[in-house]
Amino acid sequence: MNFKILQKKIPSYLLIGMVLVALFIVFDVSHVFAQDPTGAKTGTITDVTAAKAGAPTTAELGDAVGHNKIAINIMWTLITGFLVMFMQAGFAMVETGFTQKKNVAHTMTMNFMVYALGVMGFWICGFAFMFGGGLNVGALGGAPGVTSHEFAVHILGHDFGLWGNAGYFLNSQVYDVGIFTLFLFQLVFMDTTATIPTGSMAERWKFKSFVIYGLFISMFVYPLFGNWVWGGGWLSQLGAMYNLGHGHVDFAGSSVVHEVGGVAGLAGSIVIGARVGKYGKDGKVNTIPGHNIPMAIIGTFILAFGWFGFNPGSTLAGTDLRISVIAVNTMLASASGALAAILYMKIKTSKWDPGMAANGMLAGLVAITAPCAFVNASCAVLIGAIAGILVILTYNFVDTKLKIDDPVGAFSVHGMCGFWGVLSLGLFADGSYGDGWNGVKGTVKGLFYGDAGQFVAELIGGLTCFVFVFVVMWIFFKICAKTIGLRSSDEDQIAGLDIPEMGVHGYVD
Repeated sequence: MNFKILQKKIPSYLLIGMVLVALFIVFDVSHVFAQDPTGAKTGTITDVTAAKAGAPTTAELGDAVGHNKIAINIMWTLITGFLVMFMQAGFAMVETGFTQKKNVAHTMTMNFMVYALGVMGFWICGFAFMFGGGLNVGALGGAPGVTSHEFAVHILGHDFGLWGNAGYFLNSQVYDVGIFTLFLFQLVFMDTTATIPTGSMAERWKFKSFVIYGLFISMFVYPLFGNWVWGGGWLSQLGAMYNLGHGHVDFAGSSVVHEVGGVAGLAGSIVIGARVGKYGKDGKVNTIPGHNIPMAIIGTFILAFGWFGFNPGSTLAGTDLRISVIAVNTMLASASGALAAILYMKIKTSKWDPGMAANGMLAGLVAITAPCAFVNASCAVLIGAIAGILVILTYNFVDTKLKIDDPVGAFSVHGMCGFWGVLSLGLFADGSYGDGWNGVKGTVKGLFYGDAGQFVAELIGGLTCFVFVFVVMWIFFKICAKTIGLRSSDEDQIAGLDIPEMGVHGYVD
């Protein structure tokens, strides 16, 4: 075929382009690689900061290695913190999907603004109360001069730490890269706790009382219990003081994050009362279906994705290779929770219930959050599967027997399965990880691996969480109800809260 025939069949601009590409390839391959496309020569001894370039001393090499280790840990912790922040979008979608479309703007705005409120509350004093007594940031570079500011009471020869006293407003005393990294990571954990009751109390909560709540839980309730477990407080010292394993151990927050949020939501649901039409005068339980199952399912996947920041990120160290075990255990528990829930619903109702499948996955994730670093894969599957059944049993009991209206099952998912999560650690921790945890020699072992004291410590911590949070939050919600008001009027509930509270519809029909 000659050039003229080829030109007729192929447009001229395309022919010109092909010629240019051919010339570019010929020109490019004719050159020897001048740079470092494999990266083998990038990052050498010449890149080490040294008084004499290219000839660092042993001390200078050690400094470089140490700096790089902390840099990896800080970058890892920040990236996983970003993942956990994205979970807020997942919570918003799950809760909104499981509620009615006439309340979409209201439910979404609560999930949006609890972030802003939480940031301010945690910055003001929440972080200081939680970590100002014992900032555990060794993996992030340490915090010299900041630790040992715990307020404690001395009882029967032991100091019971209650709250920290350093770091208010992230002041100049804690102006440190490691502390700021920890602040961001722990802030998004707190925000997970704070957003849980927005599902429990959805569709009848006055927004002004919600605003006060957002500040209250981020400034006081979450930080105080968090201090007792993660900030060097008394629950973490049950092992050192009373030989109860390693004290109350909660790797990533089954109790600190999820049980606190779930129990707070339970207290709020009781005080605020059920939605209009939920329970008939004859005792009948009326189902109020969610308006958008696809939204709830997508939100669940976002949460499951974010959990890879939640659990592996709690190492606070990208150099801790246990993150692979933690990530896989997290994945396995989420899958077994979803599978157990949907199979249970099929057996009981003859229907494959997508809503309960989503809650089963979340239940498995909540339960594995405490023990994820301390158990093997088989136990992770078992823990998740039990949670997948437990969430359904708890939801049915709360909804039909106790007549407590929890639109999204937040207490069942987060409160009950959070409690199960810490108990499962006390049962199944296999002793392969956690040497020196909470200042106790040896690795963390549960009841089935020889340490009954660890199970007792987990039980004490879980019960303490329930009693402390429920009492404090019940009193708080009661005060709100008696003063600024907690519950929206029946008329507003029937019409939907979008216009009365927000001034806009979530959807424009």
